[in-house]
Amino acid sequence: MVFKRLLGSLGVGGPTVDTVLDGGPVPPGGQLNGQVHLEGGNADVDIEHITLELLAHVEAEGHDGEEQEGGVTFERFTVAGAFRLGEGERTSVPFSVVLPWETPVTELYGQPLGIVLGVRTELSVAGARDKGDLDPLTVGVLPAQEAVLEALGNLGFGFVSADLELGQIHGTGQQLPFYQEIELTPPPHLAHTVNEIEVTFLASPGGVEVVLEADKRGGLFTGGHDALQRHFVDHAAVAHTDWTAEVDGWIRALVERHAAFAAQHGHQPYDGGYAHKDDGGHGGHDEQGGRSGPGMGTVIAAGAAGLAVGVVGGMVAAEVIDEVGDFFEGDEEEEG
Repeated sequence: MVFKRLLGSLGVGGPTVDTVLDGGPVPPGGQLNGQVHLEGGNADVDIEHITLELLAHVEAEGHDGEEQEGGVTFERFTVAGAFRLGEGERTSVPFSVVLPWETPVTELYGQPLGIVLGVRTELSVAGARDKGDLDPLTVGVLPAQEAVLEALGNLGFGFVSADLELGQIHGTGQQLPFYQEIELTPPPHLAHTVNEIEVTFLASPGGVEVVLEADKRGGLFTGGHDALQRHFVDHAAVAHTDWTAEVDGWIRALVERHAAFAAQHGHQPYDGGYAHKDDGGHGGHDEQGGRSGPGMGTVIAAGAAGLAVGVVGGMVAAEVIDEVGDFFEGDEEEEG
């Protein structure tokens, strides 16, 4: 999906910009390659710089407690300095930039997760900045992330939804102003104990910090944790660990802590059924400083390849395409 726009700051007859990303998903911390194609308009212009912005569709809770959504710029790259673009001249600027390690994952085993990321091109001409095209960004999993998710699938967990939440998880090495939550249903033997498990990955050059949370409740910065655990996966250890056994140990400890919390506070065990957000409509990462949200309401069924497989009725792909289009269209209208 590529959009070509006339630069409004120069009016009719100005240059056009068209950015094309190389195909295929890029992992967090990986290189994003592509080219910015420029075509001169009716007169020579002096280009001051070309900048790429990475944007994410993020959810946040407003002061009135209502869910709000919007685009957040989380990285900028200058890919070209000053040069003159002649009248009618065509030129291309190749680029290779490194994604932030905490860039959210948008797909798993080729199936979209409902996370909306975009790359927007900004052209600075004669002191004025104008936006060029805005393209969807596809991000795949790191081996460490895939190992943990595959283990969860092998243990019977099923994918429900994923979203991006504005806020910080205190006590972690989080760098971006938001974090990704992946919501999972428990296997049958845990359904009476926990409603849902949410996983957050915070990747870095050395490895991936894995934050697990069970049955999130309560409002922003209020008491509401039933259980939360943090684990670190070294990139170099991925191929030398039985991750199903390792993650099973994490889950057992998490469930035990959850049960102890429930008993101490007089909570009734979850009575089974499909997972849902039991947070009173507010969500909460407690003192960790984030919050939960409804996600996209899409469902990917767990199958033979763990959390991989199966788009139910084609809804995942369809909803993601619609949301990408709506997000980009809205952004274009706002900027134009």
